[in-house]
Amino acid sequence: MHSGLARTVHPPNACEAFPGRAGRLDEGMEERVDTPSQSLRAETGEPHGIAFGRVIVSLRRWWRQIVIEIDQSEVIARRREEAYLSPRYMFMTAMSGGIAVLGLLLSSPAVVIGAMLLSPLMGPIIGLGFALAIGDYEWLRKSAKALVAGSLMAILLCALIVFLSPIQTVTSEIASRTRPNLFDLLVALFSALAGAYAMIRGKEGAIVGVAIATALMPPLAVVGYGMATFNGTVFWGSLLLFVTNAITIALTAMVMARLYGFRADLTQRQTMLQNLAVTMVFIALAVPLAYSLIQIGREANGARLVRGELQGLFDPRSRLSQVDIDWRAEPVTIDATVLTPKLEAEAEARGQRALSARLEKPVELRINQYLVGTGAQAAESAQLAAAQAQREAAENAKASALSRELALVAGVSEDEVTLDRGKRRAIVRARPLPGAQLASYRALERRIAADAPDWTVVLQPPAGPLPSVAFADGKPSSEGVAALELIAWASERAGRPVVLVGPGEQTSAANEWLLEKGIDAATESGPAPLRARWADTSD
Repeated sequence: MHSGLARTVHPPNACEAFPGRAGRLDEGMEERVDTPSQSLRAETGEPHGIAFGRVIVSLRRWWRQIVIEIDQSEVIARRREEAYLSPRYMFMTAMSGGIAVLGLLLSSPAVVIGAMLLSPLMGPIIGLGFALAIGDYEWLRKSAKALVAGSLMAILLCALIVFLSPIQTVTSEIASRTRPNLFDLLVALFSALAGAYAMIRGKEGAIVGVAIATALMPPLAVVGYGMATFNGTVFWGSLLLFVTNAITIALTAMVMARLYGFRADLTQRQTMLQNLAVTMVFIALAVPLAYSLIQIGREANGARLVRGELQGLFDPRSRLSQVDIDWRAEPVTIDATVLTPKLEAEAEARGQRALSARLEKPVELRINQYLVGTGAQAAESAQLAAAQAQREAAENAKASALSRELALVAGVSEDEVTLDRGKRRAIVRARPLPGAQLASYRALERRIAADAPDWTVVLQPPAGPLPSVAFADGKPSSEGVAALELIAWASERAGRPVVLVGPGEQTSAANEWLLEKGIDAATESGPAPLRARWADTSD
């Protein structure tokens, strides 16, 4: 009876496939399972813990039977096949990344879900976990190579698509993946448990739900978006989300594989160190994510406090139509829209003082009050006022986003961006950026202006070198015309005159061209080619 028990611990297919290492169950399992005589003694001769002992024995026998049923060689063969770098893997990763970034730009959840289902990134990530479980470091190396190659290609492809796209606004789908928190880690953990179970037990149908839950590709697409738009907040936030998902899935897969009897030739000390390393990694991920979750919770509580405080400033019949809070601004910016039957002249000042005291930080409060009646037409008036308030809130949000983007590309703080909301004009003076020429600043201005077509965007460049002007057949060539356009743009934006230096006929022709653009340049005689420089104050 004892020998029969020992034989059931080692399934023949697993041992033959991976003799001495990968497919072997833990040799110590026999020692940890009570013998029948011990079980009988627990049931009949021990007055304490009899029921508990029966449960433990039953659970061990049940789990041993489940482990015996697993065809480890087949499981590992399938996982290896999906974990390696291949043309199919790269193609599907590229297609998934392209679909994901387009879905994010269009803010289409259905398209994003389609990208999740196509993504093959789960293969190498699960492969990392199984390779760690059985101690196959060649498999570990190849899985890591496939994951890194696929991730880099997806990021670069998504960045290229965003760079070429006329739509580059931060949609709700993008914003939702820039602030990972502890809940995201828990989602990855539970999804990985389900995924590893499905792969080990052969329940492949559940993988579809796991792919949607883990959402590996959308964060990578957002990383590419952040790279293309030079948005560090988006880039690092989404990268943290992807790393959290990937590491959590890999380590959870390793733990599940260990539970199902996939073992490596590790000493007790090595096993303890590996378990300690897994625990430390989870803690290292959980700490910043927990902090982020706490911040989100504080903001939610703060938002409720703000709404309650604002409501108390007005008539009980008043209604808060819109409240927008920018917690990252200094001071905290609050834009509120109130529909009220009675206007309160001092509401903004009183509310700002009260909120600064309650939140214990400086607050800038702006309240738009709309007078509505209490009679039969009150509902219609309220709806019209609410629609107007929503339009104004949308305009304010667009202006704030434009200010942030201008500050980012100009290398300055938001305080240095001038917004004229009435004339819809945005002005910023850029700092010198490494390697940037005048054409670079002009391209940045055009890109931002394309995102805000109803605004006039003025990016004032630093006084960098002006281009020379090429001539052909006595008139500016196509390259020369492009150079003159850049000179005219730079002179107008910087508010400084320029001097044209070159042969008389060329300077006259170039000056005449600039005059048509409203730029009056000085001229000096000199050799060809025609050059332009900034005028000195004495010129």
